Amino acid sequence: MGQTGSSSVTIAAQRIFDGAAMRGPGSVRISQGRIESATFGKAEPRASIQLPPDAILAPGFIDIQVNGGGGVLLNEQPTEAGVRRVVAAHRKQGTTGCLPTLITDRREVIERLAVVAEACLKIPGVLGFHLEGPAINRSRKGIHPEAEIRVPDERDLAAIKSFGSRGRSVVTLAPECVPASMIDELIGAGLRVAAGHSDGTAADIRQAVDRGVSGVTHLFNAMSQLNAREPGVVGAALEDDRLFAGIICDGIHVDGAALRVAFRCKGRDRLMLVTDAMPLVGTNERQFVLQGRQITLHDHRLTGPDGTLAGAHLTMIEAVRNAVALLGISLVDALIMASATPAAFLGLASELGRIAPGYRADLVAFNLNFEVLGTWIGGVGSMGEANAASL
Repeated sequence: MGQTGSSSVTIAAQRIFDGAAMRGPGSVRISQGRIESATFGKAEPRASIQLPPDAILAPGFIDIQVNGGGGVLLNEQPTEAGVRRVVAAHRKQGTTGCLPTLITDRREVIERLAVVAEACLKIPGVLGFHLEGPAINRSRKGIHPEAEIRVPDERDLAAIKSFGSRGRSVVTLAPECVPASMIDELIGAGLRVAAGHSDGTAADIRQAVDRGVSGVTHLFNAMSQLNAREPGVVGAALEDDRLFAGIICDGIHVDGAALRVAFRCKGRDRLMLVTDAMPLVGTNERQFVLQGRQITLHDHRLTGPDGTLAGAHLTMIEAVRNAVALLGISLVDALIMASATPAAFLGLASELGRIAPGYRADLVAFNLNFEVLGTWIGGVGSMGEANAASL
């Protein structure tokens, strides 16, 4: 995957999504890793990069839940080299910012990642980390190993809290399974807290949101559902405008009707596209081992030996394409859900998710077939899977 980059570069495109609206021909000038200017009306004929006529230039995708890619599962390789491979696999598919995600595991695995986390922040595309567990509800564990589910003790908590100063990191927990003071402590350490793998009541979630919980992890999956007399986590998430919600838009984890309901309730400014991707993304492999269990890919579905869904075989460009097709929304709405909304959740709305002066030059170019032509992170370009000759 070749790299291109200089202190100053101009990209010309026939269509540019600036983070709010689709604009006509224009040019984006990048200097020192940031957007210096964005002009519209015509594409600069002398631009250093001329995108193909059917290309769209947009803010790069931000994925807050990435378990693996490129043959690497973060739980198995919580190392700088492992993170590099995961990020590289997803960058080819348009992701310019992500949170490598560690699911419920032994304390030693969390500590191993904590040791290298600061160094990993220097890897282009790493915005922080996502610790999904271990404080989740056993009754909603999904593929997480039951033996490792626990309320963090002091040593666990010290390792988890260290991620609060490692970029914009997130912890997923079941609010009903931890003391309320623990939520306060995690937020106080600089972490964002999301409710997930939870069997909590709507009241449990409202109380957690009052304490600062700001997200819901993979809406509809591994959580209490919406019922007439107990709205559960799903009902609370759909009703409370303070909550951001990630959603896996692969047509497998969530039915199209439920996706459309979620969009009508949350809108493009609170609903985020996530992949929940596993290590087979970017490979031709059909199986991998997750904490001693063989996971198999069949018809784009990843399942464990008992049929339990085990993450997703999904990329962000596919999630954008699927959102347009399954939700019946505009490409503009889907792109906002893939960039500006996760940027806002992470507190990076003034840095990422827009093509405007002063913003970081994290960009993606793709064509009308939803093939990624190239990406730029901090203004440094990289060829996409489509290998556009013009980049």
